[in-house]
Order: sequence, then C-alpha cells, then structure tokens
Amino acid sequence: MRLRYIFLISILLTISAHLSAQNDRQLVRIGNRFFYEQNYAKAEIEYRKAIASNGGNTQAIYNLGCALQAQKKDSAAIKQYELAGKIETNKIRKSKSYHNIGVICQSHQMYKEAIEAYKESLRNNPADNETRYNYVLCKRLQKNQKNQNDKQQNKDDNKDKKNKDKKQENKDNQQQKQQQSNEQMSKDNAEQLLNAAIQEEKATQQRLKKSMQKPQKRNLDKNW
Repeated sequence: MRLRYIFLISILLTISAHLSAQNDRQLVRIGNRFFYEQNYAKAEIEYRKAIASNGGNTQAIYNLGCALQAQKKDSAAIKQYELAGKIETNKIRKSKSYHNIGVICQSHQMYKEAIEAYKESLRNNPADNETRYNYVLCKRLQKNQKNQNDKQQNKDDNKDKKNKDKKQENKDNQQQKQQQSNEQMSKDNAEQLLNAAIQEEKATQQRLKKSMQKPQKRNLDKNW
C-alpha cells in the first residue's frame, strides 16, 4: 500500500512537471507571436510569465532580453542576456546572448565592454563572421576614441595652461602697477617734504634777517 502511495505521488509530480514545462513553453510561444507582431511590451509580459513558471528556461530569458532591447531598455536587456549566457549549455545560443550584449554596448560607444562581449561570443562560436566583424570594428573605433580623447585632453591642458599664464600675467601686471603707484606716491611724498623743508628754510631765513636789522640811530644832545 505504501509503495503504491509513493508511486502515485511520483506520477503526480511527473505530470505536474510536464504540465509546468508545457505551460512555460506555451507562454514562450505566445510571447514570440507578440514579438513578431512588434508588440514588445506584451511579449515581455509573456516571457516573464514563462520565467516565473520555469526559472531555468533559457529561451524565455534570452527572448525577454530581446523584448527589452526592442523597447530600448538596454540595461535590463543586458542583465537577461548575461543570465542566459551564464546558464545556457548550448554554445550557439550562448554565443548569441554575448553577441547581443556586444551590440548594445557598441551602440552606447562602450567599446571596451563590447569587445569583451564579442570575444566571449566568439569563444562559443568561432565561425560567427558577423560577431568577428563587429569585434574588429569595435577595436578600430576604440582606438579612434582613445586618440580623440587624448586630443581633447591635450586641448584642455593647453587651455588650462593659457588660463594660468594669463592669470599670472594679470597678477604680475597688477603687482607692477601697484609698485609703480607706490613709487609715484613715494616720489610725491618726497617732493612734498622737500617743498615743505624749502618753505621752512625760507621762513627761518626771513626770521633771522629781521632779527639782525640794525637799530635806529639816536640823535645826541649838543653840548652847549
């Protein structure tokens, strides 16, 4: 009786798993229909349902990445492609996940990340000429980007140097003007002091001159 009970449970679990597998595959097919109709939002919903039903359905995960990418949800799409690439065992399908990551990164001029994704794609499918072409193209674009960045950096450095030189020149000119102003003030003060000394000397000479005048002669009485 006990063995029969265990056997029935085993059958029910098998049927349940089979129905679950049918369910997630069916949801993927529905999602695919919406995707080809370019109804990407509804496709996304169906793929998410499929993943909720079976978290290991790599086709649903990959297709969800495609639906998100079609809606310009690039960051979310990359996460799904990374997950699909991580758990996918089929090398061809794995390579497609990394190829799509490369395409997204390339579109955002993230050439370093794109190159790494394309390299991973080629490791799994070396015969993919489209991926190889994109890889070579990104290498060239990365080099051009670096040259452009270096050129811009040199331009910015030269601009900063010119600004610093200009500020230093203005500072030196200001100091020179201040020094000339101080020298002029010192010269004016010296002239004022000299004039004051001359005037004081004249006044002193006048006072001395007055004090040295001869006294008036007195008439002497005649001797009668």
